[in-house]
Amino acid sequence: MSTQKTLPNLDFAMQRSPTATPSASSQIAGTAAFSKFVHLLQLISDTAEPLTIAELSKLSGYPRPTVHRTVAALVAERLLEESPRTGRLVLGPRLIQLASRSWERSELRLAAIEDIKKLRDITGETIHLAVLNGQHMVYIEKLESPSAVRMTSRIGTNVSLHSTAVGKAYLAALEESACEKLLKAQPDPLPCYTPRTIATLPDLRHQLADIRSRGWSIDDEEQEPGICCFGAAIIGHQGHPLAAISVSTLRFRQKEEPLQSYVQPLLEACKAISRRISETPAFSDADAF
Repeated sequence: MSTQKTLPNLDFAMQRSPTATPSASSQIAGTAAFSKFVHLLQLISDTAEPLTIAELSKLSGYPRPTVHRTVAALVAERLLEESPRTGRLVLGPRLIQLASRSWERSELRLAAIEDIKKLRDITGETIHLAVLNGQHMVYIEKLESPSAVRMTSRIGTNVSLHSTAVGKAYLAALEESACEKLLKAQPDPLPCYTPRTIATLPDLRHQLADIRSRGWSIDDEEQEPGICCFGAAIIGHQGHPLAAISVSTLRFRQKEEPLQSYVQPLLEACKAISRRISETPAFSDADAF
């Protein structure tokens, strides 16, 4: 499961003792540089359209010379590509290759893939598999609906906990203390993406209580207008959520009986994956959060 780790306090570099070794100092400097690399890669990955260096500098808050040097290093390592015509940046072939290898070897994805394929075929809708990534959920698998109408989401996209079916299903499956820790880290008020998005933590807590009682969540056009999603959690060894799955449908073609058409097959898929995970030694209690 992807998690964000706290980086060392860079102020320590200014306060270290006279006996600090050069290697300790360079290690801190290297960590700061690596943080910039990762931040710029994430911005380029999350933005719908390719960015120029000027746009990337504005988004990141880094000075343009810093961005230029960092981008040059990333391009040299084939982690980014820069269009010779427009100067816009996209993820490079080496990064995509590394991500693909990680994705293909994911134990969670391997445990889930057959059941989510079956879920896609039964429902005829788009299926997402997501895991916690810091204060968000991130899609690690997406199976498109066979319908001609496609959704804009993609693997690697970070989405909010409060506005998505996968996020709310994951939160509701957590123990109360772990859930509250994530909720207290959310901005207040919560970001609103549509007029239907939950805007306050009390309202979100109330909805999570309902989700716990019935066992599944709903995103009722809260993340994107016209899209309705049903979600449920995949549970690990000790009853902690490892991931969540959603069935996403367009409002205009949603079936009249969503409980039978979407929710029941979704719950059956999650139970089957949870059983398979319980028999897989690669999943430990530490994977839960």
